[in-house]
Order: sequence, then C-alpha cells, then structure tokens
Amino acid sequence: MNIIKTKDWGYHIPAGKLLIAGPCSAETEEQLIKTALQLSELPVFMLRAGIWKPRTRPNAFEGVGEKGLPWLNLASKTTGLPVCVEVASPEHVELALKYEVDALWIGARSTANPFTVQAIADALKGCDIPVFVKNPVNPDLQLWLGAIERIYNAGINRIAAIHRGFSVYGQHRYRNFPQWEIPIELRRILPNIEILCDPSHIGGKRDMIFEISQHALNMGFEGLMVESHISPDDAWSDAAQQVTPLQLGQIIERLQKPELSCNDPIFKNKLENLRKQIDNLDFKILDLLSQRMELVREIGEYKKENNITILQIERWAEIFASRMEKAEKMGTAPAFIESLINAIHQESIRQQTEIINAEKTYKVKK
Repeated sequence: MNIIKTKDWGYHIPAGKLLIAGPCSAETEEQLIKTALQLSELPVFMLRAGIWKPRTRPNAFEGVGEKGLPWLNLASKTTGLPVCVEVASPEHVELALKYEVDALWIGARSTANPFTVQAIADALKGCDIPVFVKNPVNPDLQLWLGAIERIYNAGINRIAAIHRGFSVYGQHRYRNFPQWEIPIELRRILPNIEILCDPSHIGGKRDMIFEISQHALNMGFEGLMVESHISPDDAWSDAAQQVTPLQLGQIIERLQKPELSCNDPIFKNKLENLRKQIDNLDFKILDLLSQRMELVREIGEYKKENNITILQIERWAEIFASRMEKAEKMGTAPAFIESLINAIHQESIRQQTEIINAEKTYKVKK
C-alpha cells in the first residue's frame, strides 16, 4: 500500500482562524452574499457553498450548478474570503477551475468510490489547489486513505481531511455516527495531515454543533467546517443542521481550543510520571492476556482430543454476564467492556480454531 510519507502537507489553517463556513447550498446570489458578509466577521478562513448537491432520492434540490459559481466569485471579492466547493466529477473540477474557485472538497459519497476519486485526481493533474477529503460514507479507513493517496499522487500537496461521521442503519442520536477512533487512526498513520470536523453532518441538528465541535477540538482537530445560512429554516437543503452566522458566532465564543502541548516543567514531569505508570500497566495487561491465551490454547487441545465443539454457548454466556456485572460495579463504561470481552472471545475462538484445524489433511480419491 502506498502510504504517503511527507513531513509538510503544505496546507495549514491560518493562525487565529478556525472555520470553513457557509450555506449547505448556494441558492441565490443575495442569500450567498448576505451570509458571506456576516461570516466574514467571524474567525472564518474560507467560505463554503454547495453548487452541485448529491441527493439520495430523485427530485430533491441538487444545486444550482454552474450559474452559482459567479456568485462565489462575487462573495469572495466582497468579503476577501477564499471560497471552496464540492466536486464529484472531472466536469465539476473543470468548471470550478474555470471560475477560479480557491479550493475543492471531495464529499463522502465520492470518497467511497475509488473510480470517482481517480477521475477527479486525473482532472487535477498539473493544478495547484488545496483539496479537502471527507471521510467515506461507510466506516472504512482504507477508503479514506486511498482517496487521500490518489489526490496526492496527482501532484496535489495541499491536502486536509474532513471528518463528517459515518452512516449507520436505523435511528440514532447522530445523523452520521462519529466513530472518533477512525480519524484518530488516520492521524496515527498520517500524523502531519490537518483534520477538520464537520459537526453539521455528524449531528444533523443545529443544537448539537457546539458539543461535537468542542469534542473535536479536545481531540486535537485543527478546525471545523460548519454549515451556516442567513435564514436556516428556509434553506433548500439540510435546514435542520444549519445555523445563522450570529448563532455560529455565539457557538465560537463558547468553544475552547486546548493547546497541543505545555512547556511548564512541573506539568511535564507529572504527566511523564503518570504516563510511565500507564505504560507499566499496559505491559502487565498484555502479559495477562498472553497467559490467558495459553490457557485458551490448552483448552483447545483438550477439546480436539475429545471431539468437542469450540463454542460452548453456556460458558460464553456465563463469562459475558459475570464480566459485565463486574464492570458495572467498577463504574466502567458497559460499551467499552462489551467490546473488550467480545474481542478477547473472538481471538480465543480464532486460536482454538487453528488448533482444531491443525494437521488435518484431505485426500482426493483417484
């Protein structure tokens, strides 16, 4: 796999700025300009507006198309803000470049399709323009990495990632479940890429924007992409998740952006001591897990000798219930313990399966 190795991605959020903001869709010139003027008073470094809108169902509003691009030019000239749009095809790229759009973003639906991303990447060859890559609709880190790599391999060096959550079936609190562990893993693999959070699409409701934004900043994300409309309730798309520029300003005033590090020697010394304690405990946990798996393998051999099934459902039910009861008494989050116990059990089954299947040969009759 062609993981990108680079120290400097070339795209950095301007100092003192925090936001890419603007309406979900550019609806009219007046709507876009009025929104942009008010947003220019906030710590916004780029104006966003959807020109082409991928909709799930037909006959929904799919954007004004090319006629909205001159509105973006005017908004930029009026406010001094650079502008960005979503592109989903080479034709979109061509038109965005023709109208001198300052940056592009690749949406979640496009990121999920390597053919689409490659077509966009091919259209971008020879260009010098920042590209923001949203996570794919489904929780697949490899697709996200693959999309970033394809854009990078096209010669685009100014790349940032946008976390907008992942689709899950059924009714949930979030419109798109955040699954924070996925952007965290992206940051581990690509430590120098800047990541922005899109709380509008994660929450799907304007009253969730502050909570999600603050969590993203606490996780070390560099900025936010927030949908803001001069009159959100009248918006032609995604009305429920948009806020007015005034409301956005109030949210920003409440947000606290933690520092990435602290040079205070007392703080650093205490933190280092606590981290050493955690390291020691982690190694002990790994040693205990190793001992547990030795017992699992011994049980596997015994089952094999006596022709007993790997899964003993009554025993598994007993283990699960007792561990969850213990975790509840300890005040540990049930969801965490459930995922941990399930992971240990799955590894136990895998190891016993290897033992059961070992040295089995199948002869084909001639």
